[in-house]
Amino acid sequence: MTVQRMDYSTAIQTLKKADPILASVIEIVGNCQLHQVQQTQDLLFSLSRSILYQQLSGKAAAAIHSRFLQLYPQNLPTALDILNTPDEVLRTAGISRPKIVYLKDLAQKATDGLPTVEQLQTMDDEEIVKTLTPIKGIGRWTVQMLLMFRLHRLDVLPVDDLGIRAAIRNLYGLAQLPNKKTVEDLGQRWKPYRSVACWYLWRSLEVKTSLVK
Repeated sequence: MTVQRMDYSTAIQTLKKADPILASVIEIVGNCQLHQVQQTQDLLFSLSRSILYQQLSGKAAAAIHSRFLQLYPQNLPTALDILNTPDEVLRTAGISRPKIVYLKDLAQKATDGLPTVEQLQTMDDEEIVKTLTPIKGIGRWTVQMLLMFRLHRLDVLPVDDLGIRAAIRNLYGLAQLPNKKTVEDLGQRWKPYRSVACWYLWRSLEVKTSLVK
């Protein structure tokens, strides 16, 4: 697969000027690779990935997602594949019982007809949230991951994301995890590139080098 290149230079320069703390993270982490996370695949693949990533660290979620994909030919499960996979087989991949329920509900919805990625591209962010959150286990955070990593929307801020909150606490010297309003207020300075800012916040959790507060 040829990786689509995206130019984040304007976003990075804007963020550096707007936020000196984030600027130090950008200098250490380097080029933004947000676009490399997911280039292709349909809505079923994207949402199933997001479900498996819910409430887990990135490393743990990636391991479970990998084991899930390995259950299927070419690592590309269809809706019928998921529906026909016994729950206990899914459990061997490390998937919790509630998430198995969510995956199978998603697969059933897919057989009934989900929107295509192309159809979603014509909608604004809130329309997409309203379209997809009626699916069991698909909340705002899950749709926001789709917006960021599959639809490549540049101004998404998942205020409830634990990694984002932990990164903000660490970088901005907070005594505890910030609440939703604190994240929203801080995020105002990152507009209209909050998705890019979030990618750097997530990466800051993996960087061993001491970051300047």
